[in-house]
Amino acid sequence: MDTRLLRTFLAVARTESFTAAAGVLKLSQSTVTVQIKSLERELGTRLFDRMARGAQVTAAGRRLLAQAADVLEAESRLRAAAAGDTDPAGIVVVGAAESLCASRLPHVVGALRETHKSIDMHLFPAGTGPALEGLRAGRLDVALLLEDTVEVADMTASPVGREPLVLVSSVGHPLATSGQPVTWEDLARESFLLHEEGCSYSDRVARELLAVPGARPRLTRFGSIEAARSCVAAGLGLSVLPLANVDSVLRDGSLAVVAGPRIPDATVQLVRHRGRSTSPAVQAVIDALRCYFSSRSTAVFAPGSPGCPDPASAGRSGPPAGQPFVADRP
Repeated sequence: MDTRLLRTFLAVARTESFTAAAGVLKLSQSTVTVQIKSLERELGTRLFDRMARGAQVTAAGRRLLAQAADVLEAESRLRAAAAGDTDPAGIVVVGAAESLCASRLPHVVGALRETHKSIDMHLFPAGTGPALEGLRAGRLDVALLLEDTVEVADMTASPVGREPLVLVSSVGHPLATSGQPVTWEDLARESFLLHEEGCSYSDRVARELLAVPGARPRLTRFGSIEAARSCVAAGLGLSVLPLANVDSVLRDGSLAVVAGPRIPDATVQLVRHRGRSTSPAVQAVIDALRCYFSSRSTAVFAPGSPGCPDPASAGRSGPPAGQPFVADRP
C-alpha cells in the first residue's frame, strides 16, 4: 500500500475538507480526490461522506484512523533508522487551545523551521474533548491543553508551562475606572463574555460567579476568543482571557484591566496517547515545545539559550532579532 494515500486520508480527516487538505499537503485538490478514491477502492469501503459542509469521516473511516497513524509512525521510524543521524522529517500535528495556536505556537513553528527544516508542524485549534478524541483517532500527534490536571487512563500528560489570565472590560466600564478592588459579588451583577464551555479557565470563572448567593450573572459563551474580545471592547460585558490574546489591545488602550479577585494562571499540559510510539519528528516537536514554555518561566529568555532553538531567528514567527522574549509574569 502506498503510504502517501494514508497521509492524504489523515489530512482530509483532520481538516474535513479536500481543499484544505490539498493546501496542507501542497497538492492539487484533484490529486487529493484521486488518492482518496484509490484508497477507498483498495480498502473496499467508503471513507468519507461528501457533504455540503465538508468531508465527514464515515464509521469505517473512523475505525481506520488510528491504524493509519500507526503505519505512518512506523514508516517514519524506519526512515529515521535508515538515515542514521540525519535530521528527523515528517508532518507533526499539534492540537491546542485557540489562545495557544494564535499567540504561542507560531514561535515554535518558526524556530523549528530554522532548526529542523524537514519537519512540518501543523496546528489545529481544539478544546480538551476534541483534542483527546483526535489523539485517540490518530488525527493528532500531540495536544496542549489548558487544564489543571489531565487524568485520562489512555493518555500521558505533563505540565510544561502556564498562561496568565486577566479580567478585562471596555475602557469606559465603571469597574475599570472606579479605582476600588472588585469582588466576586460585584462581578456577579455583570454580563460576562466567556470562551466556550469545556474551556477550563472560563468554566472556573462561571462557577465562581454562579456560587455567589442570589447571583444571576448573564453568561454568554463564544467559540472564538477574538469574538469575545471584540464584544468586550464594544462594551457588551467583561471577560477573563489569556494575557497573550489581549496584551496588544491593553497596550494600545482598546481594553482595560479590572482590578478584581485573583484569577489563577491556566496550566499548559502536554498530552500524548499512551499507546502510541514517538517518532523522531514528534520527539523534536515535543522538545521544542518544552523548551519554549520552560524559557517563559523566567523573567527574560535570551534567544539561543543552550539546548533551545533560537526563536528570534525565525523571521516573522518570532520577535525581532536581538530582542529577548519577556515573560508575561516573573
